[in-house]
Amino acid sequence: MAVQEVRAFNRFYTNLIGALDYSKHLYTPYTLTESRVLYELAHATRTDAADLRAELSLDAGYLSRLLTKFERDGLVGRAPSEQDARRQRITLTRQGREAAALLDERSRDAVGSLLDRVEPARRPQLTDAMRTVRDILQDTPASIPGRGEPLLRDPVPGELGWIVQRHGAVYAAEYGWNTEFEGLVARIVADFAQHHDPRVERAWIAELDGRPVGSVMCVRDDATNATAEANVDTGTDTGRGTSRGTGTGADASGIRDETPGTARLRLLLVEPGARGHGLGQRLIGTVVDFARQAGYREVTLWTNDVLTTARALYERAGFTLVSERPHHSYGAELIGQDWTLPLREPAVPQEGTAP
Repeated sequence: MAVQEVRAFNRFYTNLIGALDYSKHLYTPYTLTESRVLYELAHATRTDAADLRAELSLDAGYLSRLLTKFERDGLVGRAPSEQDARRQRITLTRQGREAAALLDERSRDAVGSLLDRVEPARRPQLTDAMRTVRDILQDTPASIPGRGEPLLRDPVPGELGWIVQRHGAVYAAEYGWNTEFEGLVARIVADFAQHHDPRVERAWIAELDGRPVGSVMCVRDDATNATAEANVDTGTDTGRGTSRGTGTGADASGIRDETPGTARLRLLLVEPGARGHGLGQRLIGTVVDFARQAGYREVTLWTNDVLTTARALYERAGFTLVSERPHHSYGAELIGQDWTLPLREPAVPQEGTAP
């Protein structure tokens, strides 16, 4: 019951403050994460990149790309730290300070409008309740990432929905992708829930300190569907289509009995606050191990060039980039990429046979 109440509150408050479409909510060109970085730069006493990354629980690669964008737009300047030349000191330019001030003003106006909806006599009750929630969660050991060991397990009822919700929220915050992306993830998850073959297809949830913090799927990549849709992905591959062919050799239940050919890695996600535990590499490795044991000859995935951290994980796991092409999806100009990892050694032609 407690878990359901907390999740219900999170959904309610996220929608209430417009977190999933922050730029439109405050009439600014900045996403929620970009706005938080500008706020920290305007108010924090320490402005090294490493401090920003720790304070906001941001992936190093993502923060670097964000700061490069800010620098290109004339919002920040970067220089070696005076205390440690290996660290970068980040400062707001005049234009950056003006942008941060505008964001602060509009955020105050938005909160003021929200409080106007509350009777004056009840406002102290509201702020006391908010302070209580913050104080309790700050003092809870389980809320501190890294206190326990990450665990990979099967999803429990309700967690397939969590995969959809967190993909939508995280990629809106970090990349500004619109709700089309969340819709795609919802179709993929629904297809898996209704049709997956548990012998050769599986999903995993990464758990840390008793809460889900990541996900990944391994599904059969039907040849009939391999070119059905040039979709985009989450930081790993969401796959190339959400419809499923029946293939050949299906029994009356629709489950095929032929040896699987290509596995597709889908819906890799690690929550920003849980990064740094090696979970991304573990999730990828778990898919590869499962696919090898299931008899697949290769694992493939589809991702985008902007997801540099994820692409580095794929390379480390042995995947090779085989093709790429530009596309416009989720309100962004992207370059989609196909990656492949062979699981079986290619057959060697015997003497006297054609190669």
